[in-house]
Amino acid sequence: MKVVRIEIFYFETMGVFCFFLTGVVPLATYMRIYKKGDIVDIKGMGTVQQGMPHKCYHGKTGRVYNVTQHAVGIVVNKQVKGKILAKRINVRIEHIKHSKSRDSFLKRVKENDQKKKEAKEKGTWVQLKRQPAPPREAHFVRTNGKQPELLEPIPYEFMA
Repeated sequence: MKVVRIEIFYFETMGVFCFFLTGVVPLATYMRIYKKGDIVDIKGMGTVQQGMPHKCYHGKTGRVYNVTQHAVGIVVNKQVKGKILAKRINVRIEHIKHSKSRDSFLKRVKENDQKKKEAKEKGTWVQLKRQPAPPREAHFVRTNGKQPELLEPIPYEFMA
């Protein structure tokens, strides 16, 4: 006997969408402005079933390519077997939010521009590349009168 796998739109999505949100959607959701080229995160909201993304797009990040009255067209990368395809999907605005993935980069760009401007005025060179965190400074460890213990690995014994 062959077991048939059911392929339904909401199949196995019990812990995926925001099922704990009920009632009226906050107005801030509708007041956000989306423009072409914005980077958005897709997060399905269970209270609004219209324009809901498929479960495979939940949690993905994409770029807005089209804006309509109630929905937004998004280009999202989807892995299909060995390929990554750029899929175009339409999602209502309740199911998306602005992504914060680029904020730290834009902040760093502003800081670097400021550093370059100051260095140009002074006529000096400035390091703009990010550097790894340096090792901790040398310091004394207080034992409060207790003797330090010497830890050694236990020698291997073959048990026949």
